[in-house]
Amino acid sequence: MALVTGGGTGIGRATALDLAAAGAGVVICGRRAGPLEETRQAVAELGGSCLAVPADIRQEEQVTEVVSRALETYGRIDVLVNNAGGQFSAPAEEISPKGWRAVHRLSVDAAWAVTREVARRAMIPQRSGVVFFIAFSPRRGIPGFAHAAAARAAVENLAAGLSQEWSRYGIRSVCVAPGTIATEGLAENYPEADLRSWERSVPLGRFGRPEDISGVIAFLASSAASYVTGTTVVVDGGADAWGAGHPAPMRVEPPRSCEDANEAP
Repeated sequence: MALVTGGGTGIGRATALDLAAAGAGVVICGRRAGPLEETRQAVAELGGSCLAVPADIRQEEQVTEVVSRALETYGRIDVLVNNAGGQFSAPAEEISPKGWRAVHRLSVDAAWAVTREVARRAMIPQRSGVVFFIAFSPRRGIPGFAHAAAARAAVENLAAGLSQEWSRYGIRSVCVAPGTIATEGLAENYPEADLRSWERSVPLGRFGRPEDISGVIAFLASSAASYVTGTTVVVDGGADAWGAGHPAPMRVEPPRSCEDANEAP
């Protein structure tokens, strides 16, 4: 049985479908009931079993409810995919404390709340399971996303740390780092010029598809990957290996003198 956060759209939806196709019962959660129901119906059309639970995992009591309903329905949780997250593009100096906290609250704090609840109530007692975290490629930082890249670096480190602590319970912990994935929100939230620039920096010459990530997760969740833990699997068409793919940003020179700094523009 698999629990997928943010399971109504994008990578989460594709992951739910792939895991269901592999024979897993699936529980999906997210804040919007409509997309969750669409995914549930898609799983049903595959002949699979899916429970959709609208929830805001930033609220601890709703995390408890999601896990309770999963256990009531399936009796165990074998796979947890911490897919839910969110970010926005902004120069680092313009990211407010509120904006910083909003991104980290979902990508880090909520992911940890779900992971802890699932581990304590399901995976540790049953002495088995695999936990997935979603990071970013490139892993060295992304201009305009200092807050989000820092959050994803945190969960990458968390995956490694948990693999050391929870291996004694038979629990694996893996981070998957996608490149730029053509999800529903990509074209809606970012300018066309940025999209084309990002696409040109991918050696394989295209953005990833949600299925490119979900297929890897389904494999890593299977017995074929039972010796994989504590690592990050990068799925990005070669972008991380290539590098930034464009010139370094131009340096902003300081004023030539104190008098220049005080002159009116």
